[in-house]
Amino acid sequence: MSTVQNLQRTQTPAQRRRVLVVVALAFATIVLDGYDLMVFGAMVPALLEYPEWGLTPTRVGLIGSYTTFGMLVGALGVGFLTDILGRRRIVLACIAWFSLATVATAMASTPEAFGLFRFLAGIGLGGVMPTAIALTVEYAPRGRQQLYNAMMFVGYSVGGVLAAVVAIALLAEMGFRSLLWVGTAPALVLIPLVYFLLPESMSYLARRGRLEEAQQLAEKYGADIEVPDVDSTKGGRATSAVSYLLSKGRRGPLMLFCVASFMGLLLVYGLNTWLPAIMRSAGYPLGSSLSFLLALNLGAIVGTLAAAAVADRIGSRIAISLAFLAAAITLVFLSLQPTAALIYVFIALAGLGSIGTQILVNGYAAAYFPAWARGSAVGMTLGIGRIGAVVAPTMVGLIMDSNLGFQWNFYAFVIPAVLGLVAIVLVPRRSETAVSSSPQVARGSRTA
Repeated sequence: MSTVQNLQRTQTPAQRRRVLVVVALAFATIVLDGYDLMVFGAMVPALLEYPEWGLTPTRVGLIGSYTTFGMLVGALGVGFLTDILGRRRIVLACIAWFSLATVATAMASTPEAFGLFRFLAGIGLGGVMPTAIALTVEYAPRGRQQLYNAMMFVGYSVGGVLAAVVAIALLAEMGFRSLLWVGTAPALVLIPLVYFLLPESMSYLARRGRLEEAQQLAEKYGADIEVPDVDSTKGGRATSAVSYLLSKGRRGPLMLFCVASFMGLLLVYGLNTWLPAIMRSAGYPLGSSLSFLLALNLGAIVGTLAAAAVADRIGSRIAISLAFLAAAITLVFLSLQPTAALIYVFIALAGLGSIGTQILVNGYAAAYFPAWARGSAVGMTLGIGRIGAVVAPTMVGLIMDSNLGFQWNFYAFVIPAVLGLVAIVLVPRRSETAVSSSPQVARGSRTA
C-alpha cells in the first residue's frame, strides 16, 4: 500500500512558479503537437484539389491515418524508453524528431513520400504526448491534477486554433506546404528551453536509485515523490511498469481507459481531419469551413479548462461521462443543419465533447496509476487508443465517397461517444482495485 508523508500542503510562491514553468514547457510542446496534427485537417480541401496528385477522399483519409498509426507506434514505445532514458530526454528527442519529419513532409514531391513522412512525424508526436502528460501530473499539486493537466493540454487546441488561423491567412495564396513550414519554426526556440528548464521525472530518478536528486526536486517544486518500497522490487530489480499494469486488478481498468481513449481519439481525429471538408460538402466556402475548425478548438480550450476544474471537485468519472454525453447530443444537433447562429455554438460544444473529453481521459488515466508506472500507463492508453485515431480519417473518407450525405459523417461519431461514456462509467474506483506493489509516497517540503 502507498503511504503519504505530508509535511505541508501549501506551496510557496516560488515553488508554484517552478511548477508553472513545467506546465508551460509541456504546454508549448503540445501546441506544436496540436498544430502539426490539426493543420492536416486544414489542408484536406487543398489536397483534394491539388492537380498534380489527383487524390480522392479515401486516399486523403489514408494519408491522415498514416500519421495516427505512427503515433500509435510512438505512444506504445515511449513507456519502455522512458524507463531507460528518462522523460526529459524523450521530450527533447520527440520534438526534434517530429520537427525534422515535418520539414521532410513539406518537401515531399509525391503523395507516397508525403504519407511516409507524416507517418514518421507521427512517431515523434505519439511519444511526446504521454511523456508531457506524465510529467505535468507528477509535478501538479494533489487535488488539482486534472486542472493542471488541462492547462497543459489545451495547448493541443491552441495549436489547432493557430493551424486554422495560419490556414485562413496562407492556404489560398501560398498552398498547403506553407502551413507545414510555419509549424517547424517554433521548435528552434523550444528545444533549448526544454533542455535548460524542464526537470527530470522524480519517480524515474527514484527508480534508478538516484533518491537524493529526486528528493531535491521534490523540495524545489513542493511536489510528491514516490519512493519504491520492497514490494515494487524483486531481487534488487525494479518491477516492470508494463508487468505491473497487466497484473490482476489493473488489467481491467487499463483496458477500459484504452476503450475510452479509442472512442475519444476517434472523435478528435475524425472531426479535426474532416470538419472543413464536411462543411464544404454542405455548401460552405473554404474560408467559412476553416472558421468551423477554429470554433471547434476555441470551444475545446474554454470548455476543457472549465470541465477540468469541475472534475477536480466532483470526480473525473462524472465529468468525463457528462463530456461524452455532450458530444453525442451535440453531434445529433449538428446533423440537423442548425441555423447559422447556433452552428458555431454546437461546433464549440463538439470541441469540448471531443478534444476536451480526451484531455480529461488522459488526466484521469495519469492520476489513476502510480507515478512510476504513469508514463507506461498513459503510453499504453494512448497507444491502443490511437487505433481509433487511425480508423477515423479513413472511416469518414469512405463515408464521403459513398455520397450518403454529410449528416452521416456526424451520425458515425454518435455511437463512439456513447461507448466512451459506458467505458468510463465502468472504471472501478481506485479503492476497488488491487494496489499492492505501489511505491511509497513522500512529499517535498512546502516551506522550502
